[in-house]
Amino acid sequence: MMTIDLPRPIANYFQADKGNSEAIVACFSDEAVVKDEGQTHTGLDAIKQWKVNASTKYTYTVEPQSLSESAEQTIVTGLVTGNFPGSPVNLQYAFTLDGDKITALEISL
Repeated sequence: MMTIDLPRPIANYFQADKGNSEAIVACFSDEAVVKDEGQTHTGLDAIKQWKVNASTKYTYTVEPQSLSESAEQTIVTGLVTGNFPGSPVNLQYAFTLDGDKITALEISL
């Protein structure tokens, strides 16, 4: 198992993703945007509903594999394993941060 030194807000996100939607929401700024599976979720209420729906639909774990950073984004490749079609799969998590909060997250293949 590889250990990656993730920025605190991103480490908090992956830790919260093992828990519940309230823990996930705490990682985001008020006006944050999440893009996942062709859908855009804007604001904390929408992000909470996104996480509730994903957690109801699938059981999964994410193991961060690699990290790359640019001036605008931090991209984490995560190995996602669970009860969904195509498991396991490597997904790209593109985070935009502002201080200790996530302002944007785009999850893609």
